[in-house]
Amino acid sequence: METVKLHGETDWNTEGSTVHSILFQMGKEYYGLPISLVKEIIKPLPVTRFPKSPPFVEGVIDLRGCILPIINLRTMFGLEPLPLTEESRFVDLQLDGLDIGIVVEAVSEVMHIPASLIEPAPPIVSGVDGKFLNGIARVQDKLIMLLDVDEIFSTWKK
Repeated sequence: METVKLHGETDWNTEGSTVHSILFQMGKEYYGLPISLVKEIIKPLPVTRFPKSPPFVEGVIDLRGCILPIINLRTMFGLEPLPLTEESRFVDLQLDGLDIGIVVEAVSEVMHIPASLIEPAPPIVSGVDGKFLNGIARVQDKLIMLLDVDEIFSTWKK
């Protein structure tokens, strides 16, 4: 298996010329993360909030004896937060020196995206700061924003 680095430092595990990623939804849009960063996907657990934490920090959860901070990407990206539903999930990500959970509205699928369908993110992207994207994939009838988690969480990585 080879490793591909797109715009940022995030390693996207690939098989041949495909990008192996997990797709999730925020609103009607689809986003992708490298599957290699996903430790697990869980149903939402009770969150303990912190006073004076940034608005996008939901708080922490106790995940089998480990404290996991939970981040709401919708709020981080300047979108209105939505209440949790039956489809909502917490995605436990393991980055270099950082374990973090993100709230997603729904996990769509795990997919091998052909690298030929991925284009660089335009400098100006409506709704999301372009520096948070590694690229945009056109798959069937949808656009998938491939997130640069190294850039998104760089402040907290060791």
